[in-house]
Amino acid sequence: MSAKFLRAALVTTLALAGLPLAAPFAAPASAQGIELRVGPDGVRPIIRDRDRDRRDRGCSPREAQRAAAQEGLRRAEVVRVTDRSITVRGFTRRGPEQLRFANRRGCPLI
Repeated sequence: MSAKFLRAALVTTLALAGLPLAAPFAAPASAQGIELRVGPDGVRPIIRDRDRDRRDRGCSPREAQRAAAQEGLRRAEVVRVTDRSITVRGFTRRGPEQLRFANRRGCPLI
């Protein structure tokens, strides 16, 4: 009976001893949204908006037009923009053509 009590006490002691060591690592880092810029006016902290960074990662219609031009489309025109894709129409050597790009960073061709 005393052996079970000693084991339980030892396990509890080890578990409680490890809590202060684990607590700093479990807390989220709050300084990751801060950037320091050094310029002629000194050091300035810049706090980045994470939500804005996530919104800006999509493909813009202008980027889709550029990507279409790189694919060989002339007179590229954006005809449809949705949350998932951007449709661009234009002309190739064979005639009218339509390309769809994913509305993600980098404008991958669908």
